[in-house]
Amino acid sequence: MNTFLDHQNWRYATKKFDATKKISTEDLNFLKEAIRLSSSSYGLQPYKIIIVENPEIRAQIQPVAWGQSQIVEASHLIVFANRTSIEENEIEDFFKNISNTRGIPTDALDGYKGFLKGNITKLSDEAVNIWNSKQTYLAMGNLLNAAAELKIDVTPMEGFEPAKVNEILGLDKLGLNASLLATLGYRHEEDATQHQKKVRKSNEELFITL
Repeated sequence: MNTFLDHQNWRYATKKFDATKKISTEDLNFLKEAIRLSSSSYGLQPYKIIIVENPEIRAQIQPVAWGQSQIVEASHLIVFANRTSIEENEIEDFFKNISNTRGIPTDALDGYKGFLKGNITKLSDEAVNIWNSKQTYLAMGNLLNAAAELKIDVTPMEGFEPAKVNEILGLDKLGLNASLLATLGYRHEEDATQHQKKVRKSNEELFITL
């Protein structure tokens, strides 16, 4: 079987982590690079990735994340926090990065810049916030796949109170909103969930070919 599919069959949403096992710096850097290289609309990456190692902060987050034990037991907690808006200076910085990285004169990018600004400025604040939040799911996908390659367990989480996490981490002051959580580490041998068969729809139920 294709190695990628082997990894997908191996992974699951871990319910109990082994708190004694920690992710190495080398592996964490690999996962960070996988997140950094994730696709996003226009390549803007309108989010920040907060890696929470501090046990006291994680203990504060646990009650507002439905009391899930993974928050404090896992090796690392990652918060995907989307930008609540996209300011003009962020777009300018994006195009400066393109110019510097690819060696393209900034004025050669004016047409694309105008197109991008025009598309974003016509969106409401709510639409921008939702759009930015969606980009974090693409980054989460890269994390899940990269972690499975290293046999590192990841539990993606939407079960938490964003406003409370924002308050604990001071994200509001940074123009950020907690969109997704992910706990990373190694499954505990007592986690019975790892032995359950993966439940998915069949090809016939899932796919439509036109």
